[in-house]
This record gives sequence, C-alpha cells and structure tokens, in this order.
Amino acid sequence: MKVIDVFTCYYGASASVNGRDRHAAVVKLTATSDAGMITYEYSVSFFPHDDPEDFLISYDACVSEVIFEGKGRRSKKKEAVYLEDLQEHCDGLASQLEGTIDWDEPLIEPRRG
Repeated sequence: MKVIDVFTCYYGASASVNGRDRHAAVVKLTATSDAGMITYEYSVSFFPHDDPEDFLISYDACVSEVIFEGKGRRSKKKEAVYLEDLQEHCDGLASQLEGTIDWDEPLIEPRRG
C-alpha cells in the first residue's frame, strides 16, 4: 500500500472539541493506492496550536471524507479537480465539528506530493 499526501497545509482555525479550544487545522488531500485500486480522501484535523512552535496534532478532532474509490492509479486531472474543490469540502468537514478554517492564514507553505 502506498499513501501519498497530494496536498497538506496548516491553517489558522477555530474549534472547540472535547472541552479544548483549537486554534489551527491541518488540511489534507490524500491518495492511497493498493493492488490497482486508488482512494482519494479529504481530511481536517484541528489542534491546539497554543504557541507558534506548537504543531502537535491531536487526533480527537479529525474528520475525513473519501471522495473517490475505485480501480486505477493517480490522475493529475482528478487531483486538479479535487484541489479546486478542497476548500468547499473541507469547510463542510470542519462544520461537522463546529469549526472554521481561516484559508487566508496559512501557518506553513502548502506541501504537494
């Protein structure tokens, strides 16, 4: 099995989960391939980010959505479409935890794989 983070970026965010305020979120588009099958998934994980050096991810505030699963391999065309839709879908995921993502406040440069 091969897991590739097609896109990863950390953003300023706001959520309160399990009695703990979260001030940042990591947003991902991940591709997983195995035995001729490919899965694409969006995920959002809120974390405390209490100071500028705090990037400790807490997995109790994570939501994800599989957006494609089927036969095939990585597709640059599909990935381009999924990246265009990333903010809209991830906003929906964030709302499941009553959180918001500040897309204008990236905490790092986006990473692409």
